[in-house]
Amino acid sequence: MESTSVLAITGVSVRRDEKTILGPIDFSVNAGERWVILGPNGAGKSTLLQILSTRIHPTTGTVKILDKTMGRVDLFELRTRIGLCAAMNADDIPADELVKDVVLTAAYAVIGRWNEVYDLWDESRAIALLTIFGVREFADRRYGTLSEGERKRVQIARALMTDPELLLLDEPAAGLDVGGREDLLLRFAQFSSDPTAPATVLVTHHIEEIPLGTTHALLLKDGTIAVSGPVHEVITSEHVSAIFQTPIEVTSTAGRFSARSRL
Repeated sequence: MESTSVLAITGVSVRRDEKTILGPIDFSVNAGERWVILGPNGAGKSTLLQILSTRIHPTTGTVKILDKTMGRVDLFELRTRIGLCAAMNADDIPADELVKDVVLTAAYAVIGRWNEVYDLWDESRAIALLTIFGVREFADRRYGTLSEGERKRVQIARALMTDPELLLLDEPAAGLDVGGREDLLLRFAQFSSDPTAPATVLVTHHIEEIPLGTTHALLLKDGTIAVSGPVHEVITSEHVSAIFQTPIEVTSTAGRFSARSRL
């Protein structure tokens, strides 16, 4: 069966003050793929994610997402087809908002409940997503009372509310303790194993945060792609040592990765 393209960027670069901070790069994701983007600070991960989420336009190159080309499409309409879990939008969620409303309002692409009217399908989907990510019991609590790990799970549920065809996750496990991280990654792996789950691109600094079921990896260094391809061919001691410029031993156990210094 021929793969269906979800996104494809060609010759993309971003310049700021005469300096190229990303690219030129080519990158594509097909339906059913689960990608991780890994790299050190300043590698260009956040800039690439902003392009994929249509928050910024590249200086050069072509960005085609869900068969729509940036610059030739209504971005507001396109964004309803892209789920985004990132600090850039999570910081705007009101602390006094009910947890169920944090998820529900994504149906109207708004933050903060006003006078929208939601039908039974919307309400049922919001509760179902909260259940999948283990925060159903907090539905009637205020968002600001949750722990960081609980908030992250609510944010992912919100990102999935519109049944997106592409899901973008920016360091979803950042700031979590080991228990919170492992619970989140397990729930996400279980969700993404569903054949109907959207194609996913996850950005992280740490290979321990790569979820089970990830199919592909892209390593960024100095704004360019160092290597990309099937995850177990990319996340190796050789490649990880090269991009972080220190000897690192990478091991894989039951589909999960870990790293430690060779020094």
